[in-house]
Amino acid sequence: MADLILVRCRSHRVKVTSPYKVRVVVDPTFGERLASLPAGEPVWVIDSSINTSVAHRLCRERNDQNHLTGITTFKPAANASPEEEVIRMLGTIEDHHGEYSADPPYSILELIGCAVSERLRSALAEFRFHVEACSADSVVAVRTP
Repeated sequence: MADLILVRCRSHRVKVTSPYKVRVVVDPTFGERLASLPAGEPVWVIDSSINTSVAHRLCRERNDQNHLTGITTFKPAANASPEEEVIRMLGTIEDHHGEYSADPPYSILELIGCAVSERLRSALAEFRFHVEACSADSVVAVRTP
């Protein structure tokens, strides 16, 4: 008979406002436009010389932010398309902003620098999101209750 070991990933969940939106920027030239996104809402932005320098400056200016309200940079994968970058980050974003980390968990996902595709729709559906709106370079997805 196997022993069961329970591991708790987080010591507690953090209270956040609802609806809780997370933005993911996969445009490596987004740069100064980061400053126009609302402070206090989490942003995951792809690492590039332009994006990272702006992200670091904003983090210094907004020093009261944390992992649920600030800017997080992530390294791009080699030769990955914007769609592939979003898909590969979905699990990590779920870990940081999902039900085990935030109360309530995030329910809106805004993807900037990425167009909608069937592959992206399918990946979002695995996390119970459906595409609500899209343009040539952005997607807004909402979690299905």
